[in-house]
Amino acid sequence: MPGILRRLTTLGLFLLCSCGLNQRKLDSNAGTENGSISLNHQLTRIDGSTESMTDYQGKALLIVNTASKCGFTKQYAGLEELHRRYSAKGLVVMGFPCNDFLGQEPGTNEEVLEFCQNTFQVDFPMFAKLTVQGDSIHPLYKTLTSEIAESLRGPIKWNFTKFLVNPAGQVVGRFEPKVEPLDAELLAAIESVLPVR
Repeated sequence: MPGILRRLTTLGLFLLCSCGLNQRKLDSNAGTENGSISLNHQLTRIDGSTESMTDYQGKALLIVNTASKCGFTKQYAGLEELHRRYSAKGLVVMGFPCNDFLGQEPGTNEEVLEFCQNTFQVDFPMFAKLTVQGDSIHPLYKTLTSEIAESLRGPIKWNFTKFLVNPAGQVVGRFEPKVEPLDAELLAAIESVLPVR
């Protein structure tokens, strides 16, 4: 029996680490020269229209890779609450569906949008499905994982990883999936970078 418990504990710790569920603290030094992201990435909205990151200059951004069949999918509700609470103060929540983790976003863009709107009344900007790792990683996520402040870099390990970008285009925080959208630490970080107080 102790051997079984030891193996189960080891498996649980492995899954916890491999899923990237550990919280990464807000980095107070993220506004260094490596903290600014290039705001010229081209983006495709979930409806097929195109835009540029430059359209969001001067805004605070919360960039999140999402999935509809994940244990964290309920975080859509909190993300929508952030949108409703802070959009008038300059926050843009940006949802980027991806199917990179155990096939937890298998639907088409149309199906993803329908699910988000019908289940969570999502009104914040949703973008076309993309890849956040590997050879076909989207340029935005290549920047977020390898070109920002060193303490915030690293591969995306699971759905609902959150990057906070201030109005100057600096990535000032990275919050791993277990950090809920309405977590006090994330709320404080958002409020500290809102362009409208």
